[in-house]
Amino acid sequence: MGSIVQVTDLVKRFGDFTAVDGVSFSIEEGEVFGLLGPNGAGKTTTISTISCLLSPDGGDVVVSGHSVHGATMAVKRELGVVPQEIALYPTLSAGENLAFWGRMYGLSGAALKSAVNEALVLAGLEDRSKERVEKYSGGMKRRINIAAGVLHHPKVLLMDEPTVGIDPQSRNHILQTVKDLNASGMTVLYTSHYMEEVEFLCDRIAIMDHGKIIAMGTLNELREVVGGMDVVDVKVESVSDSVLECVRAIPGVKQVDRTDSALQVLTPGSGAVLGKLVATLESEGSHVTSITVTEPNLESVFLHLTGKSLRD
Repeated sequence: MGSIVQVTDLVKRFGDFTAVDGVSFSIEEGEVFGLLGPNGAGKTTTISTISCLLSPDGGDVVVSGHSVHGATMAVKRELGVVPQEIALYPTLSAGENLAFWGRMYGLSGAALKSAVNEALVLAGLEDRSKERVEKYSGGMKRRINIAAGVLHHPKVLLMDEPTVGIDPQSRNHILQTVKDLNASGMTVLYTSHYMEEVEFLCDRIAIMDHGKIIAMGTLNELREVVGGMDVVDVKVESVSDSVLECVRAIPGVKQVDRTDSALQVLTPGSGAVLGKLVATLESEGSHVTSITVTEPNLESVFLHLTGKSLRD
């Protein structure tokens, strides 16, 4: 299988601000490709350009052999889009919403009815299909939003942060839905700023920040960016700027990030550092409440590359 989506030197500007700055990546047919990054990283702008909602100011996007330069309708026919914002009519029922979007995809008659029923089952809401969407919970709206994006069985599904602001049950349902869609052969581009979602779903991952791709590969390849470093999470009662500088000065500490009442430390040898770390914190008046040592994950990769935690 070859690349079904090819993004080459993509640039998108808004006035003097460059939202996407020379981004390149390819998505292989049948894979789940993750775009991970904080809000403002350029993920949504990238998705919007691939789906032809925005025109690129530089570079190109090719979907299933069709370029966004001059073949936008052909590109759109290959895609399903699940936008970050809910794209549903609140006063219509779930079934009516799906029927409307199905007609927009060119479905009618028995094919439309079958597609709507299939989408309702996918969303797990077939028993509530006649209720107005405005009465749904946030998670239920998200699930119907996804169902609307796959009515026409697209080759490539673009999902822009589909689990923002929902309950854990709906979130788990959506993640399993992505798994099931991919298992059926659908290629998925999945954007998120939730590390654990991308780790769970994606075959390959691109980490994006400030409009650029700063790392890309499989989860194991990205872990190698950090090398053999351990991740030490330390919960403390308080962390001042002076304490932070003292921790950074400990031999063997490669990087430190501060969050709410916690430190995340990267070190090639946690055993040699832990004693000095605790002693330093206690001597500076920062009482340690817990310490956890883990292998490198996407959070530690992002910390290593940017010097900061993934921010919302």
